[in-house]
Amino acid sequence: MSNKHIERIKQVYPNLFIEDFYPNEIGQNNDVLIINNSLVFRFPKYQKGILQLKRETEILEQIKNIVSIPIPEPIYHSFEELVPGKVFTGYSLIEGVPLWLDSLEKIKSDELIKSLALQLVDFLIEIHSISEEKAKGVLKLDDNNPREEMSELFDKIQNKLFPYIRKESQKEITQSFKTFLNGRALDFKTTLIHGDFGASNILWNAETSRISGVIDFGGSSLGDPAYDFAGILSSYGEDFFNMCINLYPDGNAISERVKFYKSTFALQEALHGIENKDNSAFENGIKGYK
Repeated sequence: MSNKHIERIKQVYPNLFIEDFYPNEIGQNNDVLIINNSLVFRFPKYQKGILQLKRETEILEQIKNIVSIPIPEPIYHSFEELVPGKVFTGYSLIEGVPLWLDSLEKIKSDELIKSLALQLVDFLIEIHSISEEKAKGVLKLDDNNPREEMSELFDKIQNKLFPYIRKESQKEITQSFKTFLNGRALDFKTTLIHGDFGASNILWNAETSRISGVIDFGGSSLGDPAYDFAGILSSYGEDFFNMCINLYPDGNAISERVKFYKSTFALQEALHGIENKDNSAFENGIKGYK
């Protein structure tokens, strides 16, 4: 697959010198190539990922002067033929490695851990400052109503996943969604969100103990700011999440929603697996519910 992607890049950018390349295996929705150890090219694997990538490119352009942490700045792109394998974007490699949980746990200084939390929260405050009105005016984004979105997700889980899920878990999932959908906690203003704010998309420099970049804005949209904190909770656990939420303005007000969203992540992975014939994603997501 990598060679086909390289051929496509050369077709669109014949003057780009490609000395070497290798695939990055992390991407679930995109094939990712690192070229010349200095460029990242992303090719959507699925049709719906093409529209996401196009929207993501527009979002990155609009927020690059708002955020204090480096983000991808697409230099190369091809949207002429909207089919998987043809569409791509390319940007300069952002230095750093994913901030995995085991890396965080090895840091013994409370001050350094709090500094990382503060950097992440400052970044979220910056993108969450882009309100629904502002985003619609500049980015022409549709507003994702969280109640409708979660209601739709619940329908899909019932129809597509319940046949694989034990009865006890079906009851727990149903109760959790009903409590969320009928609650008052959904009266809030949507903002721009990252949409996949977890460890694989948060880069850091271990020598300086600083966040060096945030990548993969493919899930960015108007939505519930709590959703981004669910990524932190899922990736780093309660203690670090609590540190972050206490640094966020009125953070305690969103904690309940954060925990609900986090509880849906494995189910969303299983759903992604069924809908895209990705068996490993399905098995990984469903294993706790069988």
